Amino acid sequence: MQFLLRGLLAWDLTERESGLGIVYLAFGMGLLIFTPIGGVLADRWPKRSLLVFGQGMIAVAAAGMGLAAVSGNARFWMLMVASLVQGAMFGLIGPARVSTSAELVGRDQLGNAISLTSMSMSLTRLFAPAAAGVLAGVATVGIGGAYLVASLFSVVSTLLTARLPRLEPADPSERKPLDEIWDGLRYVRSKPELRRLILTTIVAIMIGFNYVAFLPALVEGQLGLSEGHVGFLTTASALGAVLITAFVASRADGPNAERLLVWCGIAFGVGVVLFGLAPNYLLALLVVVVLGFATNGFMVLTSSRSMVISEDSHHGRVQSLMQLAWAGFGIAAAPLGAIAEVVGLRPTIVLMGAITFLVVALYGISLPGVFVRITK
Repeated sequence: MQFLLRGLLAWDLTERESGLGIVYLAFGMGLLIFTPIGGVLADRWPKRSLLVFGQGMIAVAAAGMGLAAVSGNARFWMLMVASLVQGAMFGLIGPARVSTSAELVGRDQLGNAISLTSMSMSLTRLFAPAAAGVLAGVATVGIGGAYLVASLFSVVSTLLTARLPRLEPADPSERKPLDEIWDGLRYVRSKPELRRLILTTIVAIMIGFNYVAFLPALVEGQLGLSEGHVGFLTTASALGAVLITAFVASRADGPNAERLLVWCGIAFGVGVVLFGLAPNYLLALLVVVVLGFATNGFMVLTSSRSMVISEDSHHGRVQSLMQLAWAGFGIAAAPLGAIAEVVGLRPTIVLMGAITFLVVALYGISLPGVFVRITK
């Protein structure tokens, strides 16, 4: 809900693609700064404490933005500050979220656990964005009221997180945090397969997934439709994500996981291109279902693969580097928004999809025999 509302409020306050981009830039900067710290803390602190703190701060930021909007005092700078805080908190808890799955179930069912965790997120996206869009479009509720509803759900999430085990670190270190960060970078650099996987994920998410940042501009600005239509697009994406999760869950730990990862990534890039070319809302809705299918499969498989090929003692820091993809997503939104204002929104989205396709295809070529095995 908050992800969608952030974009809707930014569009209402600025009515410019660059305004959308700047808000997501603030979110991305928070992620960029705090994700490496979150990776270190995930390997050194009890994960439950870290998760509860981060979730609680996300709830507070949402409540503050909701109150400002309800009272009619919302300003663009406030939205930027709230986005920065929430990005920082997502960066802080992101690595702990993923590595928690590994500790709860063990390596043998790691891919399955990450897939099911992703399904839980996708299931909320089936109704939450549409509900947020509808609430935002109701005069008596508005974006501010929808923000307050979202903050309430964040509070519930915090209370549920508090019931997890403490999840003590597997190999706590007494070294300085900066030394831990450099150790994580050296570790990834020493593993070529892991390094290629992380770089591919960062570029693909940073560029390709930014299509979601421009949903309000496309739907409200170009198609002349309401906030509710933006929410339904997000719901359609979640529907595709749910449909693939069961399929991926049964294969994420199998011998063909790498091939499936590559093809999901290629479909991701092609889907973004088709979304940029979609001439009307109905076709955009159908493309977004496929996009949800492909992007969720790609993200689940890259995450589980990175955990499989790294050691337990470095899970937090490896996941912090994987999470930098989302920081890149936010940071890239601003220049992409500026490009969209110059060359047009649709050509920019097509370019984003083409870059994603190329990056994933190159990664697939780097894996010995992947394309050959698929075509046999």
